[in-house]
Amino acid sequence: MPVLPGAEPYRHEGGEVGVLLCHGFTGSPQSLRPWAEYLAERGLTVSLPLLPGHGTRWEDMQLTGWQDWYAEVDHELRALRERCARVFVAGLSMGGALALRLAAKHGDAVDGVVVVNPANKVHGLSAYALPVARHLVRTTKGIASDIAKEGAAELGYDRVPLHAAHSLRVFLRMLDGELPQVTQPLLMLRSPADHVVPPADPARILSRVSSLDVTEVLLEHSYHVATLDHDADRIFEESYAFIGRLAPSVGKEGTAQGG
Repeated sequence: MPVLPGAEPYRHEGGEVGVLLCHGFTGSPQSLRPWAEYLAERGLTVSLPLLPGHGTRWEDMQLTGWQDWYAEVDHELRALRERCARVFVAGLSMGGALALRLAAKHGDAVDGVVVVNPANKVHGLSAYALPVARHLVRTTKGIASDIAKEGAAELGYDRVPLHAAHSLRVFLRMLDGELPQVTQPLLMLRSPADHVVPPADPARILSRVSSLDVTEVLLEHSYHVATLDHDADRIFEESYAFIGRLAPSVGKEGTAQGG
C-alpha cells in the first residue's frame, strides 16, 4: 500500500548530535514533522521513521505488533549511533513508550530522553477484554486528532485494529517492569487536558524511572497531540534547550567552524 501523503518518514543529516523521534499508535510521522524540522534547522541530525503498519490503512496495522514497531526504532537508533557522537530519543504517546524502552535497553548509548504525553497503560474495562475481543471484533473507534487548536489535524487512522491494541497492551505492561532501567536525563512534557492518555500514565512513569535529572513541563493549552497544538513551540524550544544542556556542542558547530 502507498504511504498516505504527509505520512512519509523524515531524515536530516546534520551535526554530531542526533535525535530519534518516535510517533504514536495509529499515527504517523506527520504529527512530529514540525518538531523534526525545527531540530534539523538548528543543525541536529534527525531521524523520524514510519512505524510498520502505520501511515497507509488500518488493515496493514492489524498484521503488526509491538515487536515490529520497536524493531524499527531500535534499527534507527543503531544507525544514528554509527554517525553521531551523542544521541537522544524522543516520542509522543506510544512513541514516548518506545523511546523509554530504547533508553532502558541501550543504556549509555542514549544520552537523554524526551517524552510528550507518554502512554503507560491501555485503560478501561475493554482493555481486559482485548485478548478475546480481538478475535471477535476487528476494530474500535480511532483516537487520532485529540488537538485543542482549531484547524489542526493529525494524520492517523480513524479505526484502532484490536490485534494491534492487544499487542500495545502487552508492550506497555512489559515496559512498566523495565522503567527502573531508565537512568538517563528525562524531559517529560504533558498535557493536563489529555483525552487519550490520563495523568496517571506520566505520573507512573516518573515514579518508576531511575533518572536523577528529571524535568517536568505542563502543556496547559494542548490536548494529547501537543506537537501539533498550541504548545508545539514550547515543546520544540524546551527539547532543544534540554539537548543543548546535555550536549554543549549543539548550536556551536557554525561558530566553531567560522572561528
